[in-house]
Amino acid sequence: MSQHDPQLISQTRNSGLGEVPFEASSMFYSRTDERGVIIEGNSIFRRISGYGWAELKGAPHKIIRHPDMPKGVFHLYWERLKNGQQVAAYVKNRAKDGRHYWVLAIAWPIAGGYLSVRVKPHTQLFAQVRELYAELRQAELEEGVTPAKSAEMLQARLAEQGFEHYEAFMAGALSLELEERARRMGVPLDQRQQRFLTMVRTIAQIKQETDEMTEVIKAIRTVPMNMRILASRLENAGGPISAISVNYGSMLDEMASWVRGFVEGRDSTYVRMRETIQRGQFLMAAAIMQREMSSLFEEDMKGAPDTSALVEDRMTLQSQATAFSTLAGEALKVVETEATRLGRSVLDMKRYVTGLSSTRMMCKIESAALSGSGDSLSGIVDQLDAGQDEIEARLAKIVELNTVIQSNTAMLRAIT
Repeated sequence: MSQHDPQLISQTRNSGLGEVPFEASSMFYSRTDERGVIIEGNSIFRRISGYGWAELKGAPHKIIRHPDMPKGVFHLYWERLKNGQQVAAYVKNRAKDGRHYWVLAIAWPIAGGYLSVRVKPHTQLFAQVRELYAELRQAELEEGVTPAKSAEMLQARLAEQGFEHYEAFMAGALSLELEERARRMGVPLDQRQQRFLTMVRTIAQIKQETDEMTEVIKAIRTVPMNMRILASRLENAGGPISAISVNYGSMLDEMASWVRGFVEGRDSTYVRMRETIQRGQFLMAAAIMQREMSSLFEEDMKGAPDTSALVEDRMTLQSQATAFSTLAGEALKVVETEATRLGRSVLDMKRYVTGLSSTRMMCKIESAALSGSGDSLSGIVDQLDAGQDEIEARLAKIVELNTVIQSNTAMLRAIT
């Protein structure tokens, strides 16, 4: 800042076109009041934006807003902040000379205003978002789309890309960018972030396994019908087979209901696990950024005649990192509870599978007792064998994946 280091010389800028270069290791912050007026910031913020501190202090943060940015992004951004929520977004800024620079910004409310920390984005997700922003901005300019509608369109498009809601997008974007940033800097990824990444990817695998199980159940849903057809052909001798088909169909219905109950609805075990893991992932990644940012104040403080504001901001970042880590720990407790519930729920599903085993055995007995039609029943038994084997394999995989989540949860709770 000019009052901190008045001898600072601006970057040489050859034109108003192109992008302002800065390293992956760069991290900068700003603090604003509740209206978005800049109160504090570090020298990297000033250097990249090209403004002197006298120009930034007291100016609205939109002084660096780029006209390419969709208004819908800022609508969503400020709606979350005003509601007391944290927010993360990719933002294209405009430097003083007209060049641009992209950041992934996280911001959150503090007493009297807001704090924001930014890093340079590099991921494929970032590339996809840039294309989405261009489409949204075009719609705003050419079709008169309002900021509120643009924000809705943004969230709908992100949902199409697999992010169920904006919170999921924030967690994914922040985590992926910090992972790529560590790779580019040649430093190991923070083990807490690594464990959350593992959990996010594991819960996605659990969903895949349940989806595959649903398909297996659908595929063998024709078995009871085939059994009834066979029973009708056998007339009186088909009575036991008809009874078996009814029992088998009932068990398949119960299994399908179990899968639906596990994955569908906001209150399902899967959704609670997934959303709580994502919440913890975002909070932990934000805490890691806050803590790193708080360690980068020394250079700014060296030439500052008055370091009181910088000291205050550094302490705020440290306290916020602790608070965010605590909230992440509370999310882990919920994950732990839901993982335990999932383990018990799988036992219920295994009881249904045991029932299938009994049905399969009864079919084998009937097949051996029948002459002439036994081959048809043997074909049905083969279907039962294949279906049950795959369901058992999927359940075993879910148990294995759930154990991965439980072990990572326990390790995270131990170190947060």
